[in-house]
Amino acid sequence: MTNPAAPALSDRQRLSWLRLIRTDNVGPATFRDLINRFGSADNAIAMLPELTLSGGGMRTVRIPSLAEAEAEMELATRAGARFVAIGEADYPLMLRRMELPPPLVAIKGEAAVFSLPPVAIVGARNASLAGIRIAQSLATELGREGYAIVSGLARGIDTAAHRGSLGTGTIAVLAGGLDLPYPPENIDLCNEIARTGGAIISEMPFGWEPRARDFPRRNRIIAGLAYGLVVVEAAKRSGSLISARLAGELGRLVFAVPGSPLDPRAAGTNGLLKDGAILVTEVKDVLEQIAPLIGAPPPRTDFDEPPDFSAAAPPGDSDREKVLEALSPVPTGIDEIIRHTGLHPAQVFMVLLELDLAGRLERHAGGNVSLL
Repeated sequence: MTNPAAPALSDRQRLSWLRLIRTDNVGPATFRDLINRFGSADNAIAMLPELTLSGGGMRTVRIPSLAEAEAEMELATRAGARFVAIGEADYPLMLRRMELPPPLVAIKGEAAVFSLPPVAIVGARNASLAGIRIAQSLATELGREGYAIVSGLARGIDTAAHRGSLGTGTIAVLAGGLDLPYPPENIDLCNEIARTGGAIISEMPFGWEPRARDFPRRNRIIAGLAYGLVVVEAAKRSGSLISARLAGELGRLVFAVPGSPLDPRAAGTNGLLKDGAILVTEVKDVLEQIAPLIGAPPPRTDFDEPPDFSAAAPPGDSDREKVLEALSPVPTGIDEIIRHTGLHPAQVFMVLLELDLAGRLERHAGGNVSLL
């Protein structure tokens, strides 16, 4: 599933990509639009101050220097990790086919594990012994069948899933930098995963200590990496339910292990089953659903690629006003904005790009946007 013929970035391009994705207010969507509009990360970086001012930004955009990018590259090298860009041979195929994948990820370990069909297993941190046994057993049996197990290195269910698949291939997704695994008690497990044919992956900078708001971002990567996501024990309003929602939005299968109605750790999984998740009582339930998907293009959301920015004149002030009037704090589809304003799609995308860089735009699933 990796592509050995995929082009690789030069060292210079990789540094420029790193600088661009580490720039304030540049996420996967903005990165993609900048490259599409200006052709290279270097050209985009040169235009960032002007674009930010056009979007109404009140301060100069913070762009990491070349020396800062080189320092992060050096940290990665010392940690035994490397940066892989979307489209390169070692970039996970399932991740590339999700909506708005991270353009650059840090990977430690063996990229060969990404060639195995992946299944995610997540669940409660304060898991019961029964839940831990179930997660570890599912991971072990799926591993024997040739699957890679994806999880988030958290306490409880995640740890059990990784341990159950250490010998067959497991992928840990971190919410912080690769050099700061969380929780600290799983540092040894993290190193063992990388040593035994698995991989550790993160889109966050080296030296980044994870915060609460970083975990939903990590959960999106977990969901995007896999054909399906199995939830083993999850309370209501838990992070695992966020992962399940994100998996559904990305077109991935959602599975749940039922639990006792008397155990609050099963309230979330039982709720998922009521909402249509696939019931799992044995590994066969997962295999029957995932096996037909292997080798076929994975499901993905209907998110259009941006238009050719050269197809229309740059937006003027009146065009910017039209787009601003169409926006509100309520998420709105970009197609709706284009129809309402009557502007060329390239002009609308350009205004949204300016607003995004100025920190005035929020992006939502399915290509919707709202004004901050």
